Amino acid sequence: MKFLKFVLDYDTESQAELWKPSESEPLAEFLEREFKLDGDLQSYVVTLTLSADGKISVGDGLAAIHRHLTSMGMFGAGFAAVYPKWGGLSEVAQVGCRAGAVGGAVYMLGTGISEVQHVDSDGETTIQVSLANGVVVKSKTLVQSTNETSTDGVLLSRLIAVVNSPVSSMLQVVVEGAPTPSAAVVAFPVGSISTDDGTASGFPIYALVHSSDTGECPAGQCIVYLSTVSSSTSKSLLSNALSSFLNAIPTSEPPKCLWRMHYEQATGTGSFASEDNIGTFDWITSDLALNDSILRHVKKAWQFVGGADEENYMQFED
Repeated sequence: MKFLKFVLDYDTESQAELWKPSESEPLAEFLEREFKLDGDLQSYVVTLTLSADGKISVGDGLAAIHRHLTSMGMFGAGFAAVYPKWGGLSEVAQVGCRAGAVGGAVYMLGTGISEVQHVDSDGETTIQVSLANGVVVKSKTLVQSTNETSTDGVLLSRLIAVVNSPVSSMLQVVVEGAPTPSAAVVAFPVGSISTDDGTASGFPIYALVHSSDTGECPAGQCIVYLSTVSSSTSKSLLSNALSSFLNAIPTSEPPKCLWRMHYEQATGTGSFASEDNIGTFDWITSDLALNDSILRHVKKAWQFVGGADEENYMQFED
């Protein structure tokens, strides 16, 4: 309780004196030293940050927990966040595409780039882009995603599972006037899940549970998106975490997994860099919650294309 009171006002001048000198150290060490939290309580607090590897810093960790707690009711009674569908940020990309269309842009789904060439015309260098569908376009600038795996990113192990239960018991209205929740976050702290041979998890495991109200699965079912840092045992750990979750649901018979898919996802820093008239985004970060710092890189890309005028950022002319 002492920590929760602290984090609600952590950015005030009086509270900053406590954590600012330790801003870059691991959050777990800070919790042990300043709040005397034991290992279990430390792991519970760290999982609130949704940090993929659990090694989040004091500054970033406090900001993440504060943002969550102070967001309660932001989108209506009982809401603290907006959850994207399908276990990723594809819908956010769609928002960007549609915003561009409002500004007069054309976007083509499912069309990649096969070749990029610099062409000199009338003393001016332009970029000639050959698309995968055979169309050739010319542009003054090009913004693309990197084709190289980031050395600064974390490799994530993910599991998507469709379950034959609506998990209604965990999606109950808890705030008066709020609608029935359609999503929940389940966290498995470090060491709480083990492989069949007894190897304990070295990183947190997260499960995003979506009901059929999201439109991602048929009525009477739910879909679970699990993730953890990739390792030689991560696939087994995710499978056992799913089993642990299903066994904890209070039903006459444990729900069954109808379908599952495991895959690995490379991540990066989300940064933006430019050379001449080509700009490149690194892979997105491993954060389960959208990292607001990404928007700084988006603004940098905008200014790379349209100039550094602050007033024109995200302004679309009719």
